[in-house]
Amino acid sequence: MRYTIVPVTPFQQNCTVIWCERTMRGAVVDPGGDVDRILQAADAAGVVLEKVLLTHGHLDHAGGAADLATRRSLPIEGPHIDDKFWLDGMAQQCRMFGVSPMPPVVPDSWLAAGDRVTVGELELEVRHCPGHTPGHVAFVDAVARLALVGDVLFAGSIGRTDFPGGDHDTLIASIREQLFTLGDDIRFIPGHGPMSTFGEERRANPFVADRSPGWRSRL
Repeated sequence: MRYTIVPVTPFQQNCTVIWCERTMRGAVVDPGGDVDRILQAADAAGVVLEKVLLTHGHLDHAGGAADLATRRSLPIEGPHIDDKFWLDGMAQQCRMFGVSPMPPVVPDSWLAAGDRVTVGELELEVRHCPGHTPGHVAFVDAVARLALVGDVLFAGSIGRTDFPGGDHDTLIASIREQLFTLGDDIRFIPGHGPMSTFGEERRANPFVADRSPGWRSRL
């Protein structure tokens, strides 16, 4: 897998253009906004976009999805259906954060744990990782040893759980059971900030490190 990270919106969300090097077919993961910038990055890399992938329904990750899909006639895949209320309420999210109105996002297909999505000749496994939002998913390329985890896990931190549908204990379980079990060598692109590896977060992340408080009690 090849990729380029395109920070978008005032939230500096890591939108990612991914593509299959053999076919140059690609996808945009979490186009939160700044669609012109995203398309310029894809075109500069010579990528032919074939779909939009969403990890979850928050504005900074999904706000530009409908516009992008319309401009390039792309299907939208994901997130899990439990985030439908977030996507249906896109206008309300825009008002909450004082940004220009964006249309509701209607995925062409919802995703569930164990699903596989294709991008060119790439195959990504879908991991359902609730906690930040109830319908959050992560995309994993087992061959490239790379995961796109949205706002579940960050370098040195974890996602917020104070939004509707969030739950701290559920988020911790998602990280440990759905992500860390994939292997310490997996690199991940978070929704914000720098990349890291699951091994580094197991070692040093104060919220989910192996020796963090409550590790044994939550197994």
